[in-house]
Amino acid sequence: MSQSKTKKIKKIAVMTSGGDVPGLNACIRAVVRTAIFHQLKVVGIQHGFEGLIAGDFIHLQAQSVSNIIQLGGTILKSSRSELFKTKEGRLIAYENIKKEKIDAIVLIGGDGSFAGVKAFIEEYADIPFIGIPKTIDNDIAGTDVCIGYDTALNTAMEAIDKIRDTAESHERIFLVEVMGRDSGYIAYGAGLASGAESILIPESKADIENLENILKKGWNRKKASLIIVVAEGDENGGANKTAEMVRKYMPTHYIGICILGHIQRGGSPSAADRILASKFGYTAVVALLEGKQNVMVGLQKNELCFTPFEAVRKQHLDINQSTLNMLNTLTS
Repeated sequence: MSQSKTKKIKKIAVMTSGGDVPGLNACIRAVVRTAIFHQLKVVGIQHGFEGLIAGDFIHLQAQSVSNIIQLGGTILKSSRSELFKTKEGRLIAYENIKKEKIDAIVLIGGDGSFAGVKAFIEEYADIPFIGIPKTIDNDIAGTDVCIGYDTALNTAMEAIDKIRDTAESHERIFLVEVMGRDSGYIAYGAGLASGAESILIPESKADIENLENILKKGWNRKKASLIIVVAEGDENGGANKTAEMVRKYMPTHYIGICILGHIQRGGSPSAADRILASKFGYTAVVALLEGKQNVMVGLQKNELCFTPFEAVRKQHLDINQSTLNMLNTLTS
């Protein structure tokens, strides 16, 4: 594990980068309160890497993070930065860090954010970073769960439950598209939790003929509604394309489409996300004080752990035969 030199940390910065998720404010709160407890000064970098380049800093105190644990979004705002991908952009960012006398940075982001900071670390090794994983897709290697996933999963499940009500009332088929461009975690979890008749994910090749058989079998058993949960990254092109194919097999049936979209990224974080974010924020600051650097905090097998940035990457849902057998049994 990377360890920093004996440089004493007096001031840290915290930033959020990439797409927003529920739980970011809970994490920011934990970082700030832990830092203050250890008599550190805290700077908030607004608008992610763009703010780092623009010198968009605010000084954070205990009052700054009062009553934010329950809020969705991020009080520090977020963005994606093309300029930070250039040497010129990273140089400006480094000069701003030195000018503000920031000794270390807590980066709350996804795999793209951690990949982006690698080049910066190679060029300016005297600035330690600790990463905290957040993404509703839950697809970052080095942790079993990311900030935002639990809330998004529950949001999707609750939406599907409501769609089931109207589908049941009118005896209809609905395809519900959830987020997950490269990962099926939300589709798998929400589909399983809501009793969907079929779940289509990027990690498993979709068999449209088999889907047709599942739907026809359901109608033959006098089911009043059928729900298909589709990850946006499904190879067929999401819910719209899948619906076109299903209509060819079942032209007399009403096929409804509901794309949940960005509703999954908003809202008050669940208890699980608030607790996880608090643990990660606290652990990140303590890790910096212990001399760790350029690693991501994670949770594996219910134990806190650290993964070097160079080992952080996207991971996919493990669809083994046991999982397939379970899905086939519960959706048949």
